[in-house]
Amino acid sequence: MTKINAEGVSASKVFLPANQSHPNLLHFFIAQFPHINPGEWEQRFNDNLILDIEGQPLAANDPYQPNIHLMYFRRLEREPEIPFEEQILFQDEHILVADKPHFLPVTPSGLYLHQTLLNRLKKKTGIPTLSPIHRIDRDTAGLVIFSVNPQERAKYQNLFRDRAVKKVYEAIAPYSEDLITQLPITYQSRLEESKHFLQMQEVEGDPNSDTLIELLEKKAAWARYQLTPGSGKKHQLRCHLNALGIPIKFDQIYPDLTPYQEYDLDFSKPLQLLAKKIIFQDPITGEMHSFCSQRDLEG
Repeated sequence: MTKINAEGVSASKVFLPANQSHPNLLHFFIAQFPHINPGEWEQRFNDNLILDIEGQPLAANDPYQPNIHLMYFRRLEREPEIPFEEQILFQDEHILVADKPHFLPVTPSGLYLHQTLLNRLKKKTGIPTLSPIHRIDRDTAGLVIFSVNPQERAKYQNLFRDRAVKKVYEAIAPYSEDLITQLPITYQSRLEESKHFLQMQEVEGDPNSDTLIELLEKKAAWARYQLTPGSGKKHQLRCHLNALGIPIKFDQIYPDLTPYQEYDLDFSKPLQLLAKKIIFQDPITGEMHSFCSQRDLEG
């Protein structure tokens, strides 16, 4: 059973093993999750955020019963508010296609729980089994595809693994006379993690990433580029344009990593990168899908 709360947050499951003994459920949760403050578990019980497998709230002093599963909800004291809305472009019994705004994470992590595309869509649709079959960065806007049925998810994910999905991005970056004479080009390099977990870096060795770069239009000192990745490395498009001397407008990671904003976000400078198109053949229905974001970059 998958359960979501009113905010679209899915419950997590925990198993109560037979080789443990606890005076009550509160004692078990405190022992099971030592990195979480005991007072937090007391509050979750008080807020009815600990449930049995049927979805009924449990009390902190309820007895420990081994060999069963319980459900619990994560809780955040404070979370950044993202004042931009996503749009659902397509939905059937197999997939849902969403058009994500800038700044909104796809899935919960760190400071983000309710303010994520996944939880907003679960709340909006009432479908607790929604799961993204690919990701885009929080800073990037555009298309994200979700699987509706868990048993079908792998078939859609395999499309990305097998490079059977054509993804097309747009970006605003500096106009370069030297580069323009070379376009269109397919830029290749080897990308690996850097010393800082937020940044990728180019290293020597056989290429493991490639991006087709084309010019769409010139806008004074800036230009709008079309980017078609052949691979799906982390930050690939941002790294490749930066390596070519044309970092994407308002990029806070390349070439220089700026201090991370936690709560007081500056929404005036969204990264000018957009997941514009996705084209693939549906592995379940056989239908050819071609989706296009309704968003445009500011330029």
